[in-house]
Amino acid sequence: MRRLNGKTALITGAARGIGRAFAEAYVAEGARVAIGDIDMDRARSTADEIGALAVQMDVTDQASIDAAVDTVAAEFGQIDILVNNAALFTAAPIVEITRADYSRVMDINVGGTLFTMQAVARHMIDKGVKGRIINMASQAGRRGESLVAVYCATKAAVISLTQSAGLNLIRHGINVNAIAPGVVDGEHWDGVDAFFAKYEGKAPGQKKREVGEAVPFGRMGVAEDLTGMAIFLATDEARYIVAQTYNVDGGQWMS
Repeated sequence: MRRLNGKTALITGAARGIGRAFAEAYVAEGARVAIGDIDMDRARSTADEIGALAVQMDVTDQASIDAAVDTVAAEFGQIDILVNNAALFTAAPIVEITRADYSRVMDINVGGTLFTMQAVARHMIDKGVKGRIINMASQAGRRGESLVAVYCATKAAVISLTQSAGLNLIRHGINVNAIAPGVVDGEHWDGVDAFFAKYEGKAPGQKKREVGEAVPFGRMGVAEDLTGMAIFLATDEARYIVAQTYNVDGGQWMS
């Protein structure tokens, strides 16, 4: 029995990486999936490959968010599941953080999460949908890191938003929870590794190797390590879970 039969899911930033893995897993579980992404060429390619719908979506633009929600609702009737996955990483010493970089990352990681959640919640309330909203946090939101102040702050904000939205929306039958991954391998890690090579004087690939070795499980995570939790939180099995953030990180953080 496929656990998401008849459900419709909108996943932001799903053209690649973790978002794509979630989309594939949801399709396999019987869901109709909309891939919301700013990169429409890649979104269409991914959608064609896995049997999903590609939707143009810039989470920093409210008109784009609203149009994407309307498009998915018109195509599938309603939205049952939202996964707020779109995010951006940045790193710099405190004295080198620019206001422009701060604003850009905060607008995507926090504003994008909040206002996409708001738009979908309004739709769910209007349609009487007992929905599921899953926000992507991070172990970086559990602590500060010397070179990652802005990104850590955004993910701490996602955890806090999940708690507040979870308490507010459960009265409408909408469960809001989050997943906090640890270090997850993928193409984005080339950029992350480059930040640390620049600021810590490490050789290319050195930081990636070090963080992988530091995971108690014995390796970096991969996107598929997160799909089980993403499916579970979208099902009725998780109906009594409200405002929680689950660590799926190979043992890196305990809370």
